[in-house]
Amino acid sequence: MFKTLKNIISKSAFFAAPTLKGSEEAYDLWSQNYDAQPGNLMLDMDEEIFSRLLRGINLKNKRVADIGCGTGRHWAKIFQRDPLTLTGFDVSAGMLNRLQEKFPKAYISKITDNLFSTTADAAYDVILSTLTVAHIENIEEALQSWSRILKKNGEIIITDFHPDALAFGGKRTFEHRKKQIEVQNYVHYIHDIEGILLKNNFHIVKREEKIVDEWVRHYYVSKNALPVYEKFKNSRIIYGIHLKRG
Repeated sequence: MFKTLKNIISKSAFFAAPTLKGSEEAYDLWSQNYDAQPGNLMLDMDEEIFSRLLRGINLKNKRVADIGCGTGRHWAKIFQRDPLTLTGFDVSAGMLNRLQEKFPKAYISKITDNLFSTTADAAYDVILSTLTVAHIENIEEALQSWSRILKKNGEIIITDFHPDALAFGGKRTFEHRKKQIEVQNYVHYIHDIEGILLKNNFHIVKREEKIVDEWVRHYYVSKNALPVYEKFKNSRIIYGIHLKRG
């Protein structure tokens, strides 16, 4: 399901089976043109969900970590909310380099494992993570570390492709030098992610989901793909959750 939808948006349907790469290598390649994706349904849906969730959180004078920051796709709107600091974490040096080109004074840190061992306990007030958690194999280890580096009253916003889509064979793909690249994904169900964080004294503030509906029909019209739209109408594609501790 998701692969079909992605192909419609990214033109990847013209290529053979994609080459699977780990997230670090894949995003180093993708960083070259990641910001040049007009009309990308998934990015536009994520933009909508993240923006809604962000309105429910106060970032003023807060220390914020963006885990899986990529090229800083959301940074302009985050800075508008006056955080004290904003630090970008990512596995991809290419993505971090691109972010620093856009935001020369950005604080950045390359992720080398799930433990964030060079980051102090309770270092941040807020963690933001968009379109990232499905790239993490050991999600429990990662979320335990996120909980450690958050303050006792810290907050987390997570968005990602819906696990239902990934579980049914969805692939996160992009084109590089006329070849289709697939980024490694792992299926982490939302209730499992929430369960790990609930055990770390978080509670759920808000959940969001996006489905294929009339509001996105024009993406399919532009690709002459209305039969695919009808087939997958009402399927869940993107989700977001806001959690707070204390």
